[in-house]
Amino acid sequence: MSVAETESSKMIVRITDGPINIESLLTDVGDPDVGAHGWFFGVTRRKTTRGDTTKITQSLSYEAHRPMAISELEKLAAKALADFQLKHIVIVHRLGDVPVGQASVVLGCSSAHRVATFRANEWIMNTLKQDVPIWKRETYSDGSTQWVHPIESDGPTS
Repeated sequence: MSVAETESSKMIVRITDGPINIESLLTDVGDPDVGAHGWFFGVTRRKTTRGDTTKITQSLSYEAHRPMAISELEKLAAKALADFQLKHIVIVHRLGDVPVGQASVVLGCSSAHRVATFRANEWIMNTLKQDVPIWKRETYSDGSTQWVHPIESDGPTS
């Protein structure tokens, strides 16, 4: 885990091998000087649709070059703090198998106003998927697997 704290902001970046305890993170972006807390939970969904094909998902499995991934997440968090004038940021990503209904990534940030928080969450997740060396493999109920590469924008077919 990486925690960087200054007088004006806090940044928590973590990679974990087990379930993410979301409740324990909720207070990490709290501050009497902020008016907006924004959260994103990336959760394994039951169905994956690509084009005309829908498969039942059993789990997602994540692998990473851990030191490099932590370093990139820290850079990403620091840039978001500065660019979006955030007060606090939390990024936690899970590695290993993530069953349906469980979170693989949790992102939280706070700022004085909601627009910065909304924009920051979207930018952070898009950049994380593109730039951080974490790889995802989907395992389906029929036993087949597929490595999934990030695309510019998640839509209904990803």
